[in-house]
Amino acid sequence: MLTINTKSIINETEINNILEQTKDALAEEALDIIEKARLLKGLSIKETAVLLNNNNPEVLKLIFSAARFIKKNIYGQRLVIFAPLYTANYCVNNCLYCGFRKDNTEMKRRVLSYEEIAEEVSALEEQGHKRLLMLMGDYPEKADLDYFIKAIEQAYKTKSGKGEIRRINVEISPLSVEEFSRLKAADIGTYVLFQETYHRQTYAKMHPCGPKRDYDFRITAMDRAQEAGIDDVGIGVLFGLYDYKFEILALLRHAEHLEREFGTGPHTISVPRLEPAENAPVST
Repeated sequence: MLTINTKSIINETEINNILEQTKDALAEEALDIIEKARLLKGLSIKETAVLLNNNNPEVLKLIFSAARFIKKNIYGQRLVIFAPLYTANYCVNNCLYCGFRKDNTEMKRRVLSYEEIAEEVSALEEQGHKRLLMLMGDYPEKADLDYFIKAIEQAYKTKSGKGEIRRINVEISPLSVEEFSRLKAADIGTYVLFQETYHRQTYAKMHPCGPKRDYDFRITAMDRAQEAGIDDVGIGVLFGLYDYKFEILALLRHAEHLEREFGTGPHTISVPRLEPAENAPVST
């Protein structure tokens, strides 16, 4: 089992200092960084901060143009579509921004049976879907890892006409190394987990109780997944909880940590924004 100093992954003082040092960067410096970005060799954290702190409309246009150029040259004209499939919405956590939170007594709670999962998968296959993102809330007494793995197996074996599911990505709560090994054996694609916010004080405020309150266990989930052999992982934040500039630099630091330790960074970086959620205290 790896022993990790989580403050070495996200050093808040360092990130804040970089943002402060680059807040008055000249437009000329940003232009040089944009040209470097177009070489497809990546940027440093400080260079990224210079672009984040830029407010010049003309420079912003060049940033967007470079972003399109980079995307086209690395990924081409490719768009991957997947369908989300929630298997259970019970949850023991009380995240202030989430409709699944345990204090939301108005939400109708369900755990899909395997027969219902097959019905849902068949309907998605008939629409042409071949990739799924399977999710469930954090409530082991109602839906544990055994249930979820069987749900994955059910989805893979469900066929509708010529339709079939070829890849299942998953997004569930952090696991132990042993549990991640079991998840890998279920032939998953990408394991996805949002840190939600990398800012510790904000994280504590948004997660007042439940296992999700443990910042350190969550941020080291990808290390345990990699140790278990899952080298296809996805990270992300929920924009709107804290300063977006801090969150972007923290995301990059997290990616650098994984690349340094395992030689493989995140396959995906997700950037959803805060939206209204049923009976959630924090929704705008």
